[in-house]
Amino acid sequence: MLEILYQDEYLVAINKPSGLLVHKSPIDRHETEFALQMVRDQIGQYVYPIHRLDKPTSGVLLFALSAEILKSMSMLFHSHEVSKEYIAIVRGYTQAENLIDYPLKQMLDTKEQKKSGITKEAQEAQTYYECLATVELPYAVSRYPVARYSLVKLLPKTGRKHQLRRHMKHIFHPIVGDTKHGRGEHNILFREKFECHRLLLHSHRVSFTHPITKQSVEIEASVDDTFYGLFKIFGWDSISY
Repeated sequence: MLEILYQDEYLVAINKPSGLLVHKSPIDRHETEFALQMVRDQIGQYVYPIHRLDKPTSGVLLFALSAEILKSMSMLFHSHEVSKEYIAIVRGYTQAENLIDYPLKQMLDTKEQKKSGITKEAQEAQTYYECLATVELPYAVSRYPVARYSLVKLLPKTGRKHQLRRHMKHIFHPIVGDTKHGRGEHNILFREKFECHRLLLHSHRVSFTHPITKQSVEIEASVDDTFYGLFKIFGWDSISY
């Protein structure tokens, strides 16, 4: 059973686990479980995905309960009227806060897409981040005698594919557990020392004005046991984010 965070006659939101696809994808043909079908079966009603989270990312995922609401919510996302807040554990000590303003090119996934080549110019992309906490671990990584990490809050201003993961890589603070854009030596350390086998990126909060009721809606998703276990080990379990 998926954790339902919010539900009314128009919308439903779940806390998507890391490793679960939103819907069928040609990239992961072997997968048999998808959030779309699981939510539909759980509430006994067809649902329409409003946005997406990468397979390894956890947290708030919104579905519409009709095509009309899907259109209304899609317009809110398109006009940047939906606030999304993520938390992540990244390599190194970041600045206290900063805005990453770095255009991103279209990503190609399938063989067919790659054969066709890049079809879009680089698109504008902005991510604001804030450092919430840091930790130094007594483990040598690469040429460094110790390993340093930051807990950051990420607020994407645009919605490009893998934006947060690519932006953090761009500023040399890749997200731990990212096997595509991250650093293998840090991923290995977290697997071996902390039994952490996931991308440490979580969609913590989504806020918007309800398109029908016009009420303010704020949906929060708690972190999973892996994330919280790291918070306790690093002394971050009392931090407000």
